[in-house]
Amino acid sequence: MTRVEVTMGGLNCANCAGIIEEKVKARKEIDRANLNFINKKLTVDIGDGYDQDQVVDQLISIIDDTEPGLDISLKLAGRTVTAEDFRAGLSDQTDKNHIEDGKSERGHEHKESNSFLIAAIILYAVAMIGNRLGLPYPAYLAFLAAAYILSGKDVILAAVRNIIKGNALDENFLMTVATSGAAAIGEYPEAVGVMLFYGVGEALEELAVGRSRRNIEALMDIAPQVANLIVDGQVVEVRPEEVKVGDRLLVKVGERVPLDGLIVKGQSRLDTSAITGESVLRSAREGDEVLSGVINKEALIEVEVTKLYQDSTVARILDMVENASANKSNTENFISVFAKYYTPIVVGLAIAIMLLPPLVGGQDFKTWLYRGLIFLVVSCPCALVLSIPLTYFSGIGLASSKGILVKGSNYLDALISLKTIVFDKTGTLTEGVFKVVNINRAEGVDEKDLMVYASIAESSSNHPIAKSILAWCQEAGLARDLDKTSLTSYQEIPAQGIKLVYQGQEILAGNARLMEAENIDYREVKNSSTKVYIAVDSIYKGCVEIADQLRPGIKAALADLKGLGVENLVMLTGDSEDVAKEFSDDLGLTGYKANLLPNQKVEIVEDLMKDMPDQAKLAFIGDGINDAPVIARADVGLSMGGIGSDAAIEASDIVIMTDEMAKLPTAIRISRMTKKIAWQNIILAIGIKILVMVLGTLGIANMWMAIFADVGVAVLAVINSLRVLVYKP
Repeated sequence: MTRVEVTMGGLNCANCAGIIEEKVKARKEIDRANLNFINKKLTVDIGDGYDQDQVVDQLISIIDDTEPGLDISLKLAGRTVTAEDFRAGLSDQTDKNHIEDGKSERGHEHKESNSFLIAAIILYAVAMIGNRLGLPYPAYLAFLAAAYILSGKDVILAAVRNIIKGNALDENFLMTVATSGAAAIGEYPEAVGVMLFYGVGEALEELAVGRSRRNIEALMDIAPQVANLIVDGQVVEVRPEEVKVGDRLLVKVGERVPLDGLIVKGQSRLDTSAITGESVLRSAREGDEVLSGVINKEALIEVEVTKLYQDSTVARILDMVENASANKSNTENFISVFAKYYTPIVVGLAIAIMLLPPLVGGQDFKTWLYRGLIFLVVSCPCALVLSIPLTYFSGIGLASSKGILVKGSNYLDALISLKTIVFDKTGTLTEGVFKVVNINRAEGVDEKDLMVYASIAESSSNHPIAKSILAWCQEAGLARDLDKTSLTSYQEIPAQGIKLVYQGQEILAGNARLMEAENIDYREVKNSSTKVYIAVDSIYKGCVEIADQLRPGIKAALADLKGLGVENLVMLTGDSEDVAKEFSDDLGLTGYKANLLPNQKVEIVEDLMKDMPDQAKLAFIGDGINDAPVIARADVGLSMGGIGSDAAIEASDIVIMTDEMAKLPTAIRISRMTKKIAWQNIILAIGIKILVMVLGTLGIANMWMAIFADVGVAVLAVINSLRVLVYKP
């Protein structure tokens, strides 16, 4: 599979963007395609076995046929070229200057278009005022005609091009027919005024979308543009994409760390807010890991790069946010289907209104032609096609700025319907940092001997409990290197513990189930701590008690979730019944499942989902590393503190970049606000269009009202979408 990114400078028609996406998706060579109208980027995955250059050439043709005159640039295998250079056989070169020139030319075209629009407004004003002051009628018509041509030339030319290519039912064609129809029945001022208002509306719409795009880009402005590469003691400025693993970078005060790495010299305090949403500065010194995108606030540091740019934290975040629009919400899917049928239906109604009353009822043809033209003006669903994806993209961008990565608007929507949240205990509800809190010795057993046996048993394990025992032994001076030749047998028993033979002695270290399975006569310790029972040659030696701490603020976060309408809070753990019950009661959870094996978590989640109402959703939240199967099975899978983990990002639908459970209620609030604004826009756009159509049929509405229902409502909807970005969850 090959990924190609196509940027379309000058793409301002949301409906056309949808048509381009549908055409690209229809091609058999394409595995996946997503067009993000906000950043004007088409991301395409080309299937294996197809000629990449040929498929890309076809993509360019689809874009040119649907929306001619765009500035198309392509990103292939990390290189960026213009469509012209690609077709000229220069796809192996990077021609950024040419791309920038294209953007400049497009900006020049916009300025030229706005100049024509201003000139048209002046001519229209002269015509209307002159007509009142006795301007000769031919001069009056000439001024109106000039204003119409200047304001509508791009619309008319686009309509002609689309008719030739068989794409008649677009906004350009409909606006051309509506205004020329009005002129044909003698409504010259209205015809010109509507085209003029349409042009002004389009300019305002583009301005509003541009502002939205800039606001979202500001939230996502986390990618450093340069890296200070240290070469033979000298500092050379290079692009982050050019840096290799193992290279050393100098990060100055106020600069963003360009790539993920380890601090090898110096110490400082880092602003991680752009990545994690946390405003508190974090201290960092030699040996500490640093993520790309964080800002160095205090002193010079040298960083040794551990990941290439394309694998860095910044690149993963930006890729996730930009491609989140591929996973559309039900609201967006509804709008896509609605838009597909809305225009043909309204155009059909317009034709029926124009013809049926005069032909069947003998009504005045001119009157009903005018009323039908009103329908044509409101027949484009641009307000919806534009504002709904913008609203969701804004919501995902806002969530990202708060340290919450959402892989798609469908997952953002699903948060609204959460009724059950299932938590993994260790590392999610608790800090996952175990400590030895008590040592219970069997009669006649020395504490040091007991802990030496425990350290031998746990020395080959990576489990947090094992690490806590080894850390205690290290501090107590009991740590010792294991003689591998003396280890003749080693077995990790799932959900029980460890069984090994070392220097001829059989050592058991695990929970009560292990003791019972091995028929050990042990003394059970009953409290909420995690116990590691130790037996040597079938003789019980004692118990090491391990405790984990609740995460700070966890109780407040769980109470907040209940206040947001989450009815069931369920904990899953491999701990004993006593430990699980005490934790559950302390946190006020509605349920728990204890003594679970790893594979049983999926079964529990599936059982919970079976008992839920149809519209209710279940979320599972864990560390994202050991819980991949259950995260994938839940309606919404979340992982915490996983931004440094590839496994977490791959497995989860939503990644909370820190260990703060409070971010989950924040995500739910953002999702609710996003959907609220999306439906406000839907009701606004459809409601006003229907109202104008009804009033038009009754002869009350005019074309001025119709043009407001089209571009005016689109501008209002876009501005309303911006409210998501300023929302304080």
